[in-house]
Amino acid sequence: EIVHLLQKQGIDLIVLAGFLAIVHEPLLSAFEGRIVNIHPSLLPKFGGKGMWGYHVHEAVVAAGEKESGITVHLVSDQVDGGAIVDQRRCPLLAGDTPESLEARVHALEYRYYPEIVEQLLLKK
Repeated sequence: EIVHLLQKQGIDLIVLAGFLAIVHEPLLSAFEGRIVNIHPSLLPKFGGKGMWGYHVHEAVVAAGEKESGITVHLVSDQVDGGAIVDQRRCPLLAGDTPESLEARVHALEYRYYPEIVEQLLLKK
């Protein structure tokens, strides 16, 4: 039903943000290459099952990474495994906590995700 409704409305691109459910068939094949998601790390690092939100920032800080950021990627049948569309980076700073890193990553999301989505729509 959802696929039919989206197609009937002429939807060109499905944009996910903070969407924690896994997208399955038939939506994946009906909108192949036209579903994007944002992830709060530089995939493929710190992606996959259990790696969402604050958990990602905890893992990045604990691993002693030098940088983090955001990844906009196509949604596939693998969690956080779709083709990377764009990445934006920020450094980890001395004394960073998961909370301070999360704030900088959120700033990247707010600034760049709308721009990246607009670029994708202009390519259509």
